[in-house]
Amino acid sequence: MRLIDAHQHFWSLETPGHEWPTDAEARIHRDFGPPDLAAAATGLPLEATVLVQSQPTNADTDWMLTLADRTPLIAAVVGWVDLAAAEAPNRISALAAHPKLRGLRPMLQSIKETDWLLRPELAPGLAALCDHGLCLDALVQPRHLPMLDHFAERWPDLPIVIDHAAKPYAAAGTLDPWRADIAALAERGLWCKLSGLRTEQAQGQAAELLQPYVDHLVSCFGERLMWGSDWPVLLLSGDTYPQWVETAVRLSGLSGAARERLFAGAAADFYVFDPERKTLCA
Repeated sequence: MRLIDAHQHFWSLETPGHEWPTDAEARIHRDFGPPDLAAAATGLPLEATVLVQSQPTNADTDWMLTLADRTPLIAAVVGWVDLAAAEAPNRISALAAHPKLRGLRPMLQSIKETDWLLRPELAPGLAALCDHGLCLDALVQPRHLPMLDHFAERWPDLPIVIDHAAKPYAAAGTLDPWRADIAALAERGLWCKLSGLRTEQAQGQAAELLQPYVDHLVSCFGERLMWGSDWPVLLLSGDTYPQWVETAVRLSGLSGAARERLFAGAAADFYVFDPERKTLCA
């Protein structure tokens, strides 16, 4: 089975502006880099990864791009820009010149204002994303899904992927209204990541309790669903990298071409791994 990780993180605690993890997350409160991932994924056919920002700072994005320059395994980078800043379009234009920069991720889950993404002052930065053929990673919670539907209607040519299936309330086993809201976004053509679900469960909960969530995602998104590890955040759940791969294979129930699409093809297509295929929004 081919394996492309659509969502993983590296961080250095010494990077200016580092906010999380803190010493309260002792299991992951240290530097993580490519050698750590190579060790974690030993024995797996990991071909490439999408490195996603973990800090809302320019310094973190610059650090990730420098790391990507010397790490062939990193096929794409999702960075961060202050979309509300007046200089956002210029910053996005500069970042887009890097061949591995594929998108941006505002940390919406940490912003109290649920409708923040709809603010008019963000429009120039969002237009710059389209102008440079970049995508948007939506780090959202269930409260954001109706807003995200309005946003996607407003920006129909901006490729959007929902991180961690919008973090459903898996610890409580709550499916609604997440189930209907996520289906509406799938119908609108958004993409989604099968990632981050184990850390939405309570400690000790069985992975099998995620089955109704995974079934719904597979049914709704089909070829627009991509697997991601969310490593090393994954470690907070107690799972290892290989364990989450095995769990996702089992819960997805997919085989053959459909399984390869989930675990490799969808990420490669969404993030346009071949720079020559990078196109602008219509």
